[in-house]
Amino acid sequence: MRKVHKYGDAFKVTAVKLSEMPGTLIQDVARILDIHPFMLSRWKKEYREGKIQGSGHPDIGKLAKMEEKVSELKRIRELETALKKAQIENDLLKKVTQFNLERRRTSSPLLTGIIKRTGSPSSAGTTGYPGAVTMHGKKGR
Repeated sequence: MRKVHKYGDAFKVTAVKLSEMPGTLIQDVARILDIHPFMLSRWKKEYREGKIQGSGHPDIGKLAKMEEKVSELKRIRELETALKKAQIENDLLKKVTQFNLERRRTSSPLLTGIIKRTGSPSSAGTTGYPGAVTMHGKKGR
């Protein structure tokens, strides 16, 4: 059997005022207060119609300020996490770029020998190492 809760008007009005704060969702307030979102929506409607009356919790203004601070801190944490991720990606890209530049600067002796054997036009007039075979098949040119 389900347990039925009876909430007082002060609790209902406080819940309604919390849900009407800028940037808050009914689902979030309902989850925090451990009530169903539909119930909170019904209370909002009843409050608008005047069926529920009251002033709510006396420290509702303090709660609003706390909520703002919490949301600001949450946003700061999200931004810090995104910044760390971007820094890691940036460092990785720098390393990859440096690796590729180093790889292009140093060509392997095996590759140099293959280029000379195939007669690449870019290496036609250059002198290689003495044991390299040129396009004419002569060593040590």
